Amino acid sequence: MIEVIELEKKIGSVQALDKLSFKAEDGKITGLLGPNGAGKTTCLRTIFGLLQADSGFAKIDDIDVVKDSMRAKQQLGLFPDPCGLYERLTPREYVQFFAELSGMDNKSAQVSTQSVLEQLQMTDIADRKCKGFSQGQRMKTALAQAIVHQPTNIILDEPTRGLDVMSTRILRDLLLMLKEQGHCVLFSSHVMQEVAALCDHVVVMTNGKVVAEGSPQALCEQTQKETLEEAFITLIGSDEGLAA
Repeated sequence: MIEVIELEKKIGSVQALDKLSFKAEDGKITGLLGPNGAGKTTCLRTIFGLLQADSGFAKIDDIDVVKDSMRAKQQLGLFPDPCGLYERLTPREYVQFFAELSGMDNKSAQVSTQSVLEQLQMTDIADRKCKGFSQGQRMKTALAQAIVHQPTNIILDEPTRGLDVMSTRILRDLLLMLKEQGHCVLFSSHVMQEVAALCDHVVVMTNGKVVAEGSPQALCEQTQKETLEEAFITLIGSDEGLAA
């Protein structure tokens, strides 16, 4: 489980996070939904320890990310940009490298790498160089790197950005698989269809604050709207967040 409690973060003159609080539970997909500049990426970077909050704190499986950052990160998988793969490496080499980087010894890293390659049905491409991979193959390799150390929680920042339709569908299936395995999945997005299709729980953000949260259906009922997009517009009070 990921828990954010009263997070505040100022970047320059901008209050990026303003007493932000929410929970993302195990076995569920939680979406951070908001317009550009709402604070979604700042929030995720603070959870992962890439930014330090001015006040408040975040917990990963009840571990404070500042007080015990190494142990917290071991429970957290960060989905990287699939375009940033080391193209001269094979998926097996790439994933095992990150397994060892997370603290596994060589033998454990080999075993875990083989396991995750099988889990994601990647054995047919495991020993090919990443150069020339399709978007879907890159995405699977990136996800394998994120979960090879068997974290309980997965974070993704606008994961479908730049993906084609088929790659987006593959990613959705992978996230649903992680959910079924009991993982806590937290991702940010401003794409309504993506959030409505995947999320059990939605946290609507604007100006660094939570303005509403609940299931997509509950948010529609709260605002008396038929679609999540219409509910979102009502909740943030403008049409600036409308995504194409």
